[in-house]
Amino acid sequence: MGRILIKNARIVNEKSVFVGSLLICGDTIVDIIPKGKSLPPTVDYTVDARYMYLFPGIIDDHVHFREPGLTHKATMASESAAAAADGITTIFDMPNTIPPTTSINHLQDKYDIAAENCLVNHSFYFGATGNNLHLIENLDPGSVCGVKVFMGSSTGDMLLDDKELLIRLFKTSPVPIAAHCEDSSIINANLAKYKTLLQGEEPDITCHPLIRSAEACYRSSALAIELAHQTDARLHILHVSTAKELELFQDSPPDDKLITAEVSPAHLMFHQDYYKTLGSRIKCNPAIKSKDDREALRNSLKSNKIDVVGTDHAPHLLNEKIGGSISAASGMPILPYSLPSLLELHSLGYISLTEIVQKMCHNPAIIFNIEKRGFIRKGYKADLVLVQEKEEVKTVSSSDITNLCGWTPFEGMKFKWSVQQTWVNGNRIYNDGEISKKHKGEKITFVR
Repeated sequence: MGRILIKNARIVNEKSVFVGSLLICGDTIVDIIPKGKSLPPTVDYTVDARYMYLFPGIIDDHVHFREPGLTHKATMASESAAAAADGITTIFDMPNTIPPTTSINHLQDKYDIAAENCLVNHSFYFGATGNNLHLIENLDPGSVCGVKVFMGSSTGDMLLDDKELLIRLFKTSPVPIAAHCEDSSIINANLAKYKTLLQGEEPDITCHPLIRSAEACYRSSALAIELAHQTDARLHILHVSTAKELELFQDSPPDDKLITAEVSPAHLMFHQDYYKTLGSRIKCNPAIKSKDDREALRNSLKSNKIDVVGTDHAPHLLNEKIGGSISAASGMPILPYSLPSLLELHSLGYISLTEIVQKMCHNPAIIFNIEKRGFIRKGYKADLVLVQEKEEVKTVSSSDITNLCGWTPFEGMKFKWSVQQTWVNGNRIYNDGEISKKHKGEKITFVR
């Protein structure tokens, strides 16, 4: 579109909020113009962003887009459209697809699919197994976001709970290690106890947070952190779900530490009382836990103990969510309600606008060493999102659901905030409910 001017926006960036304008040329931010300074006399296109807030594009470090192999649930095309509607301009996709992303060929296959279909920028985790550590040691740190390790709950053969193999992985990985932390031995013991109490019957969904307990999460997270300290590994613990785990993390900025933590909107918005109304729709691993756990996680947003908000967007068909603590599929579709959820928490006083940008834009860029994204800076890629707080409260209804799996646990929730526009590499791909499929996202590069 040539030279684009986004003017009169309330720019939220690097711990400040100010009124100003942004000049984009091609895919790059070329000028940031504070209010009162002269605007360029000629541009090709102008967006008047009066009454809107301009953020850097959201970087979601944790999605399951399901392609290849599980495209009855979701595809790169469908989920990247949902991401764009959520203000997300970059995604890191998890390896538990069919086939799993545990070989170099399968990793390249996903990049090929994304090049043709993904509307937002992208990178893919490489899945760790007991048999591919030699491949991980030779990954290109400039082109792979990280290694995903399942230290408990697992998909396929990606459970890695052998301590010696974990130490080798932590010592040798050239990219950040993203860990799913749940202790399998504790989970299995809890499950056996409930099966005995119920005489072999499947425990209902309200038992899920008791089986996949707070202790199981804490024990596994503590082990991962112990190994990271021993090996000086770059460790990122995913979807922290308990108050007790927060004791394990430093309250310092991500560039001052090697161990960082992520929380998901699911654990910020739901607690175990919701099982009574939503049942297995909110079943995920690690489980949604107590109201006190949710409150502790919400309160941690103002600290540096939680560094990143990542969605863990994991769509399933509703018929796959039928059942109890064992048989119902784990995971839920979060997009496109992650940024609106955080903005609602802002309205409730849990997090400031600058802190939202820190945890959803700046910190992921810092932690993963993303090249020229995550900030509104001259010379950086024009990945941007415009959001607005409206007087009218919007209730999510079934008619709003456009994702491929056809449902959302957010149905019935009320939001005052909404994403208005999303720009990826200088191209507007989302505009007030409309998706443009003309442009595709780019493969993310890293400076390591």
